[in-house]
Amino acid sequence: MNDTIKVLALDLDGTLTNTKKEISPRTLEALQRAAAAGVRIVLASGRPTVGIWPLARQLELEKLGGYILSYNGGCILDCATGKVVAQEAFPLELVKPVCDEARAAGAVALSYNDEGVVSEHPDDEYVQIECTINRISACRVEDLGSYIDYDVNKLLVTAEPDRMVHVEERMQQKFAGKLSIYKSMPFFLEIMPLGVEKAQSLRALLTILGLTEENLMACGDGWNDISMIRLAGVGIAMGNAVPQVKQEATWVTADNDHDGVGLAVEKFIFEEEVELPPEEEPLF
Repeated sequence: MNDTIKVLALDLDGTLTNTKKEISPRTLEALQRAAAAGVRIVLASGRPTVGIWPLARQLELEKLGGYILSYNGGCILDCATGKVVAQEAFPLELVKPVCDEARAAGAVALSYNDEGVVSEHPDDEYVQIECTINRISACRVEDLGSYIDYDVNKLLVTAEPDRMVHVEERMQQKFAGKLSIYKSMPFFLEIMPLGVEKAQSLRALLTILGLTEENLMACGDGWNDISMIRLAGVGIAMGNAVPQVKQEATWVTADNDHDGVGLAVEKFIFEEEVELPPEEEPLF
C-alpha cells in the first residue's frame, strides 16, 4: 500500500458516479477499502451539501471518517461530527448584480435555501438538471437578487452550451477581481466568492490535518477540477475528462462508466496491477 497518500479528493458527477449517478460496485469496494485503511475520502463537488450527503452515507464516511467539500469549496464539513470545518459566504452585495447580469445575458441564475433550489425559472431545463442531480426540488421567486438576504455559498448560472461561451465571457469581464467564475459543465457556470475553488479549500483542509499536497490524490473530469488536479501529488483524470484536465493529470484512468475511480485507487493507493479498457490509454 502507498503510505504517502492520506487524502483522496473525488469530484462526483462524471467522476465518482456513472451516467446513472450511481457508484459502481468495484469503485465502492475500493473506496471503502481505502477508507478502512485510513485514507480520508473528500467528496469535492459544486453540489450543495444536501446533494452530497447520500453518497457520503453510501461510502459510510460518518463511520469511517471523511469530508464533504461542497459548493466547489465554499463549505467543508466533517462527516464524522457533522460540523462545518470552514466556509466562505458569497458577498451579499454582489448577489443582485450577478442575477441581473445573468438575466441580461439570457441565462438563468439559481441558488439554494433550506428546502432546495431557488430560481426565477424553476422549470428551466438546466435548473431541473441541477434538481435531479441533487435530488431536491426547486421553487420560484420573483426576483432572486432581492430574495437572497441570507448567507449562500455560491450562485449557479445556467444556459445552453452554445450560449454559455458568451455568458461566461460576459461574467468574467463584469466581475473580474471580485468573484471566482468557472464552468463545471457545458451548461453550468459556478459563481463563487473570490479565491474559492477546490484547490484552495483542499489546501486549507490539508493544513488542518497536518498534511501536504504530496499526501493528496485527486480525481476529476471537468474544468472546475483542474485546480485540484494540479495541486495533488497524484492527479487523476477520468477517461471522459475534458482535454485540459487530462493535460494536467499524472495518469488518465478509465471513464466513469468503467470504474475509473476504482482502478485509480487500486493502482495508486494499493499499488496493484490494473488493466484499462482497450479504448482508454494512460497519459504517460
